Amino acid sequence: MDCHFYILFSASKNRYYIGATCDDLKERVRKHNSNHKKGFTGTVNDWKVVYSEDFKTKEEAFFREREVKRWKSRKKIETLISSK
Repeated sequence: MDCHFYILFSASKNRYYIGATCDDLKERVRKHNSNHKKGFTGTVNDWKVVYSEDFKTKEEAFFREREVKRWKSRKKIETLISSK
């Protein structure tokens, strides 16, 4: 099973979104960009993948998501994105 840790960016919100999924990454981004009006990503539809990592297991991908979310630092996230 291929799972993904990903970071999205919305230019209109000037914000990052950090997530993990075992679904197809393109399909997951399409869902974030659908007009669902709920949640953090639901109010805009310009989310773009700016960073991703692939993992063999769901546990690894979701662990990485929690790890990066714990940083609570835009600067550290932008450093990670620029390192790719």
